[in-house]
Amino acid sequence: MSPQEYMGSDATELARQIAEGHTTPAELLDVAITQYHRLNPQLNAVCQPMFEIARQRVKQPLAGPLAGVPILIKDAIQDYAGLPTGNGSKVFSRIPARQHSHIVQRLLNAGAVIMGKSNTPELALKGVTDPEAFGPSRNPWNMAHTTGGSSGGSAAAVASGMVPMAGANDGGGSIRIPAACCGLFGLRPSRGRVSVGPAHGEIWEGASSDLVLCRSVRDAALAMDVLAGPNRGDPFLLAPEALPFRDLAKREPGVLRIGYSTRSPVDTPVHPEAIRAVENAAELLRSLGHEVVEAEPDYDGMALARCYLNMYFGQVAATLDQAREMGARDEEFELLTRTLAAFGRSMSSATYINSHRQWNQFSQALGSFYQQHDLFMTPALAHPPIRHEKANLPRKQTRVIELLLNTGLLPLLARWGALDNMVSDMARKNLTYVPFTQLANLTGTPAMSVPLHWTADGLPLGVQFCGPSASEALLLQLASQLEAAQPWANKWPAISDMPG
Repeated sequence: MSPQEYMGSDATELARQIAEGHTTPAELLDVAITQYHRLNPQLNAVCQPMFEIARQRVKQPLAGPLAGVPILIKDAIQDYAGLPTGNGSKVFSRIPARQHSHIVQRLLNAGAVIMGKSNTPELALKGVTDPEAFGPSRNPWNMAHTTGGSSGGSAAAVASGMVPMAGANDGGGSIRIPAACCGLFGLRPSRGRVSVGPAHGEIWEGASSDLVLCRSVRDAALAMDVLAGPNRGDPFLLAPEALPFRDLAKREPGVLRIGYSTRSPVDTPVHPEAIRAVENAAELLRSLGHEVVEAEPDYDGMALARCYLNMYFGQVAATLDQAREMGARDEEFELLTRTLAAFGRSMSSATYINSHRQWNQFSQALGSFYQQHDLFMTPALAHPPIRHEKANLPRKQTRVIELLLNTGLLPLLARWGALDNMVSDMARKNLTYVPFTQLANLTGTPAMSVPLHWTADGLPLGVQFCGPSASEALLLQLASQLEAAQPWANKWPAISDMPG
């Protein structure tokens, strides 16, 4: 199989080609590794190649819906026994996983050939992928711009044609943000739909869920069929669908009532291209017969941002405390990670619990909205993919934080409430570009980014659709309809050398 044929086929088609004897797992792996050597030096999408493991695997009989298909897993949560799950960190990159995660085991049971782990920011904390441990991943559409994060390595690999599918997880938009940045389809499942065990019961209080990044809607449906379903010991249980998601995705969605908004929930500016992306999508939806009106859930966006950040701070503090128990020092982590941990350590347990209790308010507001509307549409990003340097803290702010950390004053100032303005400034800066995605995380509801828009500069900019809990089938049905009406599979970045 030629590289062009390989890139022009999604995972579903590659599996069919193997099943019908037109190619072999070994041949596909060779093509994928060739693509890695051609593309990864420029993109830095893969932080841990697993080529020898993959070569041994393709020598064995493989069966299942992904039999012989080369894929990546994300270097966060998705543990592969015997290899470190680095989480974008120098500390965790030296600790091997004891067992496969359920996600990895299910991919292997489906016949997939895992050929490496994809890059992620440290502890998967950011909407950009720039870990000091492995270096930044670069956007295939323009390497001066970010891939998004935290599943940015996976996005770069799929968007460039290195692999047709790559593992991802989403605790604040980390599937949808890189999908929107790289022209991919990204579905974040409902809380409890995909097990993150056995090493974890839930990630970030259940705000995070796992699936893949891919080019086609049918590949996302295939991934749902492979990965969805509970395992023993899981804290959440969603009733399974009566039919496979691959079958459900082929059905017409019917006439949908879709509310939309282009207003940032944290009252920061929204780029005209992001507004245009949603307005154009609204016209497309109306042409398909759907009822589309301007409407949004009634919730306090800044309150949600504060609740999200409180969870964020507490989780980082707990992770660094865990690392200390393993002999690591805080100084081995990046400055931003240490800063977030300091904020988390200064927070009282009552503050953390009261913040978590507020999540129900957002769920109730969203539930009320879905009494009148089937789906909620927004920009996936408030701005086209930013340049790498835009993601860095200003040097002056960095010096102040370093001084406070090195003198031990930062935790004290945080306890005294003297850092409230700094935290608010950091929050607004971080959420300026990505204010729309956290609602689905805190409410545990599914959402997707659909590649419906490219800017005048040729950068992708996805449109987000959110649905009620357990509505993945409906989202997939709408996505299939949009994919047929406005195909994106023929769009390739120049780096891929693929005809458009």
